[in-house]
Amino acid sequence: MKNKKPKYKNVSDPRLSDSILDKLPREVKLWAESLPWEQRRFVLSFSFILCGSSPEKQAEFLDDYFADGLAFKMLQEIHTIKRVNIYLKEFRTGTKIDEYLLRNYIRQYYIHCAQDVRRQPDEYLESALKLVLNSEEKYHIFHYIIGFELFKLMFHMSWLQHEKLARLQTNQEIFINNYIKPIQHAHQVNGLIVPKDKRIFFAKRDYYIQVPEISQKKLIELVMVTFTADKAIECGFSIIRHIKALRFDYDYIFQSQEQDGIFSSEIESMLNQ
Repeated sequence: MKNKKPKYKNVSDPRLSDSILDKLPREVKLWAESLPWEQRRFVLSFSFILCGSSPEKQAEFLDDYFADGLAFKMLQEIHTIKRVNIYLKEFRTGTKIDEYLLRNYIRQYYIHCAQDVRRQPDEYLESALKLVLNSEEKYHIFHYIIGFELFKLMFHMSWLQHEKLARLQTNQEIFINNYIKPIQHAHQVNGLIVPKDKRIFFAKRDYYIQVPEISQKKLIELVMVTFTADKAIECGFSIIRHIKALRFDYDYIFQSQEQDGIFSSEIESMLNQ
């Protein structure tokens, strides 16, 4: 008596048009449909373990399994890398796009998304898979790098330097509310800058020109806690797409603070709202 082959549904059956496979990219769907029974069991086991893991474990897996190949592909985006490096050079952070930096930022992006309590775990995994499967999504990493590097730079600024950066912007109130206020709040909560005697001019000047001292590790942690990954992407995207999205003059912002008249009443009122 001959052994019967195991029966299973044809996943290409039109009656299953609303199946999960229909949500996959075409080449992935065709690959899944072509798998023999034994390999389908492997896919099912893998999917079960991945979906049942914590976002942090998912991030760790995606980093180990995909980051090298993704970094290699991104390095082929010569024109985009050149544009990103122009902005990084303007920030004077010493950061430049290379394989090592991309690898680290891809891993950081996964972790940043996973740690964001405002993002549902299933939404995180979906965004991470889009990054791997969709060639357009990799540009999010470039935008993320620009936004994150700007946030790091702003965390290292004194409040006077924040005010000078805000003065340069076309829409000062939006810039202050979106970026400066959250950073100054983090400065205070973490004891990096502690305002005292706000009504006394010299006391005010003392903390207003104080440059916070932050280690590199702590700096990354503070940025990730203060801003979502999406906020960094949004910031970087606006900078690289719109020439007037960020007005930045390093020499003006970081010139000797003793030479400046401080406390523009308009800027100060926005910060204190």
